[in-house]
Amino acid sequence: MRLILALLLPWLQFFTIGRPFAGLVCLILQVTVIGWIPAAIWSVYALSQYNTDRKIAAGRG
Repeated sequence: MRLILALLLPWLQFFTIGRPFAGLVCLILQVTVIGWIPAAIWSVYALSQYNTDRKIAAGRG
């Protein structure tokens, strides 16, 4: 579900993973039509890093 959110509303996905400042920067980038693609790519990348960090943290537990 977060992947779909990362592609359609990249800025909102940053808020779901606890990165509100990045979400605001992404929103500013997304406002431009040209910036939508980089914003979506950045959002998907951040989501993959978030998932990786969660897996690493779960393995240490």
